[in-house]
Amino acid sequence: MPRRLLMATALALLAGCLPPAARSAEAPHKAVFILLDGIPADVIEQVPTPAMDAIAASGGYARAHVGGELGGPTETPTISAPGYMSLLTSTWADKHHVRGNSNQSPNYTYWNLFRIVETIDSSRVTALFSTWLDNRTVLIGVGRPGAGDFRLDHAADGFELDTVAFPHDRASRYIKAIDERVTSEAASYIAERGPDLTWVYLQHTDDMGHAHGDSAPFHEAVREADARVGRIWAAVQRRQALGEDWMVVVTTDHGRDARTGMGHGGSSPRERTTWIVTNRAELTPRFTSGQATIVDIAPSILHHLRIAAPPAVAREMEGVSFLRGP
Repeated sequence: MPRRLLMATALALLAGCLPPAARSAEAPHKAVFILLDGIPADVIEQVPTPAMDAIAASGGYARAHVGGELGGPTETPTISAPGYMSLLTSTWADKHHVRGNSNQSPNYTYWNLFRIVETIDSSRVTALFSTWLDNRTVLIGVGRPGAGDFRLDHAADGFELDTVAFPHDRASRYIKAIDERVTSEAASYIAERGPDLTWVYLQHTDDMGHAHGDSAPFHEAVREADARVGRIWAAVQRRQALGEDWMVVVTTDHGRDARTGMGHGGSSPRERTTWIVTNRAELTPRFTSGQATIVDIAPSILHHLRIAAPPAVAREMEGVSFLRGP
């Protein structure tokens, strides 16, 4: 029997000998969500992704949707930053007001996931690892009075501003190198510190999609992204072996156009169809039937963390948890 299976078996046997209160006390609930930019569902289903398959084997994989109600007030552009903001706030663009990747003016009235966690329980350790600085400074709004003036406990981002360590090139090799740095820092921090809530954002797949469309280079970038997910999953497994109860979510922000795969931003089914991978097995029919949306992720993470958003915040959230149970 492989060593990790022996360890898992031993931990399970030990947990079975403990009274419920002791097991609960030794199983803090923690979560990490990983966003791989710009991978449509048909591609993630076509390209071999052994790391994400391993995560899904513990829980599930399903197609999901972005973009709000087509033709309705919640319709949201299938563009990166609006997708991130919808995930973070469980609202669509008619509320969060992010409709593009530049010149954003987020409506911070609708609290993001990190603000909720830090406000409800500031003892929880929060962390972000990102290939794009604006995720922290603009979308989450760390340190901005209008966004709650809260801080994350740890952040590794802004590497794209270091043109000495990461000289910019038209082929986006520097973005691939930053993705590698972000992954290494995330995996190390998770393995060593076990933060309560972590976001990892990796960009290179979207760059390869824009440059090459549906092609071998794009598919290779997806395989490389999966390998990076595998390193983070290995770090989570190390923490699980210590008795922690982790939720892992891997997703994307939008699909790609059907004609070439180079673009996105429209309302075609391929641009709106995404996917979610999780290690959690207690999944509702909303998830298993492929009806989940990107706005369901934040409520699901809060559900797992056993954190309730303030009532006024929760009322504005447009997603629902795809996890069963209390």
